Amino acid sequence: MENLKAKSFEIRQDILDTIVNCGAGHIGGGFSVTDILTALYFKQMNIDPENPKMPSRDRLIMSKGHSVEALYSVLANRGFFPREDLMTVSAYGSKYIGHPTNKVAGIEMNSGSLGHGLSVSVGMALAAKLDKVSYRVYVVIGDGEMAEGSVWEGAMAASQYKLDNLCAVIDRNGLQISGITEDIMAHENLEDRWSSFGWHVIHAVGNDIDSLNHAFEIAKTIKGQPTVIIAHTIKGYGVSFMENSAPWHHKVPSADEYKLATQELTARRSAAL
Repeated sequence: MENLKAKSFEIRQDILDTIVNCGAGHIGGGFSVTDILTALYFKQMNIDPENPKMPSRDRLIMSKGHSVEALYSVLANRGFFPREDLMTVSAYGSKYIGHPTNKVAGIEMNSGSLGHGLSVSVGMALAAKLDKVSYRVYVVIGDGEMAEGSVWEGAMAASQYKLDNLCAVIDRNGLQISGITEDIMAHENLEDRWSSFGWHVIHAVGNDIDSLNHAFEIAKTIKGQPTVIIAHTIKGYGVSFMENSAPWHHKVPSADEYKLATQELTARRSAAL
């Protein structure tokens, strides 16, 4: 088994390189969600990069689509397309645009208009039940995104239809573009809220691969209700001067910042090996 902790810092370097190359991107949330995506694509999901439309594949919806650089980097490292393609993100004429698009291998739906991902995931999971097929559906939601009412409509529907093949993951980094999430639209107590909507709730350390994999394995055993994993993450995780800093929600590092970030990511990857 590949060392996924080390791999996560390699992927963060790809995110950093992509954002610096294209001159735009959501680096803070990309770094916070990297471990979630790494655990899913490298360990948990039934997928085949050589056959991305395999009918029995597990599905993932990146509802917090503004962190697309993280999704592209994970897909490239997993073999869905060449890593060199990351240097074309947001270039004129490139299919690798600034939010997920299903023109890219491995991406199920166009996303980024916040609040839609869970409802679409409910439809996919319900379709699997009706068709009597066994794939699982995962959806990654930002904590700021939960201010959208459509999230809670989707949560109600998932419980109503007992979609135990659906697993939502909340990237709970506590920050959004305009500041601290709890100051803008408080969400605590999240466990009580989701439980009251009929979901099984699991907590995980969202920047720890082992904690995440443990949570995903438990989720697979839950029957009769959907599961939500509250992944407690750090925005900008992996680079000290980006961590827990709202201004790094959407920011391009300077040349000096890029150098420092690369040094930190390299050191963390080496320490993980």
